[in-house]
Amino acid sequence: MVWLVLLAGLVIIGLTRMPIGMGLGLIGLFILKFIVGDAESLAINAVWDVLSDFTLAAIPLFIFMGEILLVSGVSARIYNALTPFFRNLPGGLLHSNIAVCTVFGAVSGASTSTAAAIGSVAYPELSHRGYDKPLLVATLAAGGTLGLLIPPSLSLLLYGVTQGVSIGRLFLAGVVPGVVLALMFMVLISFLDKRKKGTKRSSDSLGETELSSYQKLYGLLQLWPVAFIAFAVLGTLYMGLATPTEAAALGVVASIVTGIAWGGLGVLKLWNAFVTSVRVFGAIAVVLIGALILSQSLTILGLPQELAGAMADAGLGKYQILLAVVILYLVLGCFFDGISLLLMTVPIMYPVLMASGFDPVWTGVIITILIEIGMITPPVGMNLFVLTALTNGEVSLGRAAVAAIPFWLTLLAGIALFTWIPSIVLWLPDLVMGAK
Repeated sequence: MVWLVLLAGLVIIGLTRMPIGMGLGLIGLFILKFIVGDAESLAINAVWDVLSDFTLAAIPLFIFMGEILLVSGVSARIYNALTPFFRNLPGGLLHSNIAVCTVFGAVSGASTSTAAAIGSVAYPELSHRGYDKPLLVATLAAGGTLGLLIPPSLSLLLYGVTQGVSIGRLFLAGVVPGVVLALMFMVLISFLDKRKKGTKRSSDSLGETELSSYQKLYGLLQLWPVAFIAFAVLGTLYMGLATPTEAAALGVVASIVTGIAWGGLGVLKLWNAFVTSVRVFGAIAVVLIGALILSQSLTILGLPQELAGAMADAGLGKYQILLAVVILYLVLGCFFDGISLLLMTVPIMYPVLMASGFDPVWTGVIITILIEIGMITPPVGMNLFVLTALTNGEVSLGRAAVAAIPFWLTLLAGIALFTWIPSIVLWLPDLVMGAK
């Protein structure tokens, strides 16, 4: 009965285009009222317990920090500093899209913001140089997904807050996989270029003088404000000088200082960043509240444990259960945005994966990568939507989606790699914070 109500509710949400947070909350309240029995007050307690958690305040602060960096023009400075290193590689400046997204992700924390910030700089420049436009959009969309994984990560923060997993360990766990995926993307770009699907290399140095190694290094040193912001957030967190929320607040201050001194941040742009971040967090908060209500109703009925038991009774092994979870996320990623998908599914999937013997920190990273895949999966792939809009109609969503398929498969290969060698994910948090 409960599973039928849950499935019917999700179908109604999809067909009516009801806001996902509102729909999840109504499903949860229906279950608490009519199936559990007049237990709506439990929903209030569940929501209050999470929203009153001091760590949750880090979420709007990280969103605000990312918006400040987006409007201040810092992304252009990062892009210009890194492009000289990739001009002569197979694939040319497409590599710079991945590298810059990786660096920007270390101070942004959100996928769409990273893709938009770098795409607004890279697309006009590289399309003018003759790069294949759909592939250019695909590299920016794929590179943007790294903003969800490389700390400070909004998805890992939400996962940690809602499931009671250490934020510090989660952030550390995202570093090495993020770098590995970035390198895998670069190898893929080189392969595509060698198959003549990439670039017109002759235009890369048109009208430009090749920089010396000293000039390249000097340009790289100009990235010190990025290191300053990263230290303000991550350095203070791992040195024990700040909690995640305090580190986020320091990141906001560092971003404002950097935006004024190094970018083009003014009072109006700062206000616009604040307004946008309030809207974004408001949308996330609605989904979070709805997901918490639904989670409370399902937990009271023991549905996650029931699902885990059913899988065990069916004789499914540990990795068969993981495969089923991966397939579920791939399907749902076609219809829900990343944060909504995370908040909607984790309350059910987390107990199932824990009962199967997976590490909670490793699980957070894998779920984040699955959400990244959804960001480049149509029809709701947000990164593809944002970037095709930046092209002013030059690249359709369909062409961008086809060009993104190799990167989609690369993310899946990353999941397989991290499942085969979980120490890639867990090595750094165990090294810095000690093995659990």
